[in-house]
This record gives sequence, C-alpha cells and structure tokens, in this order.
Amino acid sequence: MSYGDGMSGTRSARSGERRAKILRATLEVIAERGYRGASLAAVAERVGLTQQGLLHHFPTKEALLVAVLEERDQWDAVPDSQWRLDLLGSLVEYNAMRPGIVQTFSALLGESVTDGHPAREFFTERYAGVRGAMAQVLRAEYGERLPGGLTPERAAPLLVAVMDGLQYQWLLDPESVDMPGAFRDFLELLGAEG
Repeated sequence: MSYGDGMSGTRSARSGERRAKILRATLEVIAERGYRGASLAAVAERVGLTQQGLLHHFPTKEALLVAVLEERDQWDAVPDSQWRLDLLGSLVEYNAMRPGIVQTFSALLGESVTDGHPAREFFTERYAGVRGAMAQVLRAEYGERLPGGLTPERAAPLLVAVMDGLQYQWLLDPESVDMPGAFRDFLELLGAEG
C-alpha cells in the first residue's frame, strides 16, 4: 500500500466517524426542539463544527434529516422474510429501553403530516413498506384470515397503529403505560401465542 492510500483510508474513516457523530447530535437536537426548531447551527455546535463544516457532510437540513431517518431504520433492520410476531414484541421491548430515539422518531412522524415537510415522502413510503411487511407477518402466522376474519392486508394497518399509538401514550406517561405489556395483550387479542 502506498502512503497516499493509507492517508485516504484514515481520512475516510474519520469522515465516517464524524458523520455518525453528526447524526447522533441531530437526533438529540430534534428530540429536544423538533425538526422545525432544530437548526444546523445547533447541530454543528454540538459536534464542535462550524455550520460550513457541517454542510460539507450534509449539504442541506433536509439531507441531514433523511440521513437521520435512514440511519434510525437501519438500527431496527430485519429482513422482511424474518419478521415474526414474537420479534415485533421484542422490538417494542427494545424501544422501551431507548426513549430518546422513540421520541425523535415520533416527533418527526407527527411533524411530517404537514404540507411541505421534508420527511413526508420518507414516512409515506416507509409506512407503505411497513404495512406490507406486517401483512406478511400476519399471513405467516394465520394464513389468509386472522381468527377475527380479517385478511392480513386489512389487519396490517391496525397492527402498525397499535405499535405507534402505544409509543405516543408511553412517551406521554411512561409510568402509566406498559408499552411492551400492552403490546403483548394486543397479540393475545389477535390470537397469537403469548
């Protein structure tokens, strides 16, 4: 390896580390202030960069937001064919251990329903994919009809609504809402093995 190749690899590694720090800082700032209240200057200050230095890594606030959302989804990534109802319960338990991430995601989701929000397209596409994945999970568990008679496609949006709705209730009152327990109760309603 030549001297130049080693320097390039080191520079690339440092750039990757810096991007990861920026994404973590952005999550923190959004959790504290919401997307609209979060500024590039606040994120840059948190990671010890100038705003211009931050723009070197992410040219716009919208690009930074999409990178944060994509990174967050990677943390929970499971190939669609491997999702099962019991794994969904484990995901709910895992989310109960990381309130800051859940808060940021929920805040961005709530803001994204407004016209012109830069995350609207991301969440619209994400939810289409999540509903499809949940229909596959339900089909694998129950076949073409759930015990109550619904098809997996009709039940999938309900499953997603329960998961997201429990997150909001838990964020607002974590002492009163046992998010993992309530989700297990929901699975029992579906007829799944507890």
